[in-house]
Amino acid sequence: MKKKEILINHEHQERRVAILEDGKLENYFVERAQDRTILGNIYKGRVETIVPSVGAAFVNVGMEKNGFLYLNDTLSMAMDLDELDLNKESNGKRPENQHLKEGQELMVQVTKEPFGTKGPRLTTHISLPGRYLVLMPFERHFGVSKKISDDAERQRLRSILGGLKVPEHMGVIVRTVAWGATDKEVQRDFQLLLRLWDRIEKAGHRRNAPFLIYEDYDLALRMLRDYFNEEIDSIWVDSKDEFRRVLRFVRSYMARLSNAVKFYRENTPLFEKKGIEGEIEKLYAIKVFLKSGAYVVIEPTEGLTVIDVNSGKFRKKNISQEQMAFSVNCESAREIARQLRLRDVGGIIVIDFIDMMEEKHRRELINVFKSALSSDRAKTDVLGISKLGLIQMTRERTHRTLESISYKDCPYCQGKGKVKSAFSIALTALRELKTHILKNKARKATIEVHPDVASSLNNENFQALRSLCRRFGVRADVKTNASFHIEKVQIS
Repeated sequence: MKKKEILINHEHQERRVAILEDGKLENYFVERAQDRTILGNIYKGRVETIVPSVGAAFVNVGMEKNGFLYLNDTLSMAMDLDELDLNKESNGKRPENQHLKEGQELMVQVTKEPFGTKGPRLTTHISLPGRYLVLMPFERHFGVSKKISDDAERQRLRSILGGLKVPEHMGVIVRTVAWGATDKEVQRDFQLLLRLWDRIEKAGHRRNAPFLIYEDYDLALRMLRDYFNEEIDSIWVDSKDEFRRVLRFVRSYMARLSNAVKFYRENTPLFEKKGIEGEIEKLYAIKVFLKSGAYVVIEPTEGLTVIDVNSGKFRKKNISQEQMAFSVNCESAREIARQLRLRDVGGIIVIDFIDMMEEKHRRELINVFKSALSSDRAKTDVLGISKLGLIQMTRERTHRTLESISYKDCPYCQGKGKVKSAFSIALTALRELKTHILKNKARKATIEVHPDVASSLNNENFQALRSLCRRFGVRADVKTNASFHIEKVQIS
């Protein structure tokens, strides 16, 4: 059985959580005070604009950008909702989202964080995840997570669910982590959720929109709520204050597992001690190298993420080209699934695997990839292999990617990832000098450029510069400016 650990690192202004299986990084999350996630937060908003052509409304919830709300919104924030079998009843109360009016105030929940130029995605179908249950105040739904596959356990949890005194307009979903939970623990979780909803309802009537009514747990407590179960051997926390807070939370919701919470006392930083600091740094790299010597290239773009599989230094004797491609592709598929989860890549993803001729290998590759994706909590949809040999897929995007949290566009290359060579800029400078001479009928000019460009003008392009000056009878001086962007050229 695999050894599983949760590591919680708390530094000034930042929390990091890593989940390990047999010492290997399987999930990684980071949250900073200044850009804490708003996913799951509940707001009282005001409808600013209704756009019938796209069937949506823009709702002011007090942020820089208005939230986006579909008029026929049927989404829910239940954690395992995509995998549930639900028994639906039609007598429940529903928020009035079909006949919105501009200026109307309503309660909404964030289902997707702002991304790029887009504001947050909103829903009127509020859901409150607890430790074992998800309370749906406006939905008459009842169900048990399909990830609980044992028939006897499902029946036991349904029996507990049937014993809950659920108000007539509400619904309840039993989460995957409820596997093995006692009747008392589930009842306690249900009562806590009812009290929480009561506070939210009362708070929503205290003032006019827009304002934040309820803020979800921070990163550490969310991870414990969603990931901590009997399979986790230990939780290591490297901050004394954070350790006390985590221990209180665990004792409140799952006291029988509190012995797993441990305070890390050593001088060597926790992530370094566990050998994952270097692995975390690799999550920002474009190339991911595999044990076989092959490698994967992951390139995010504005509209999608492109992934390319390369054989690299893969060398194995007595193996055909087809077998080599199949072996590398299967290894890459497992690692790609892991990288998508670790980096939290969302949206459209296109993967260019090494070409394979045999149909059975193509089918097996799809099965290997889907199996590797099965542990991903985000919803994925794999469309199969196209005629060009590409696998196209989508992965649910709810949070900002790990890269977008830790990086910003380079102010030097403006996010292009490349800059023109000094030689190219030197040629540009010569063209601009010619234009300046002809336009201003100048007899003297100064070319101010980056030192590398100046070097090119004084060496490889010196003859071209001298020829231009002789042609127009102009004296041109080259001036260096170390503070200049390499592509900047200033002629005076």
